[in-house]
Amino acid sequence: MEELDTQPTTPEAPGAESAGWGRFFLDILETLLLSAALFLVINALSARVRVDGFSMLPTLHDGEFVLVNRLAYRFGAPERGDIVVFHYPPDPTQDLIKRVIGLPGDTISIQGGMVLVNGEPLFEPYIAQSPLYAGTWVVPAGHLFVLGDNRNDSSDSHSWGMLPFENIVGKAVLIYWPFQSLQLIDHYDFAKATND
Repeated sequence: MEELDTQPTTPEAPGAESAGWGRFFLDILETLLLSAALFLVINALSARVRVDGFSMLPTLHDGEFVLVNRLAYRFGAPERGDIVVFHYPPDPTQDLIKRVIGLPGDTISIQGGMVLVNGEPLFEPYIAQSPLYAGTWVVPAGHLFVLGDNRNDSSDSHSWGMLPFENIVGKAVLIYWPFQSLQLIDHYDFAKATND
């Protein structure tokens, strides 16, 4: 003899379906808010910039994407050899990327294709070719002297002057795109890299 289930079925509460949809939309809203918060935090800590041009050859190539540490100089000072992204002093709507050569108080001299910092010649294995120009500059307080690695095809401190600290966006730390170019950006310690 077949038994029948005589238990009455309870109909779903009228608000249960709408409560399910409400929870679904709440989950989406929480995910969007968390994503926005993470985006804002990541942007506060770092910047992503595209290299546009050839002034940093052979170190950086046109079209590469670079990760920039925005906090690098909030807790420390720029050092010779750092590659920095900054707002171009003559036109702050443009961002440039160059290498730090001189710090406040330094005397930079370029002569005979050689860069000298406080009379000491720099050994620069990263440049495209020796500079074909000459000059002497004294770096004032609150400023840096920056040059492109492609010395003879770069708009930098030798042509437009010193870089004020307040224009610095951050320190370039990583090439992340294209993927085959993925690498940390080398820092050269000029104090140890002089010709003897």
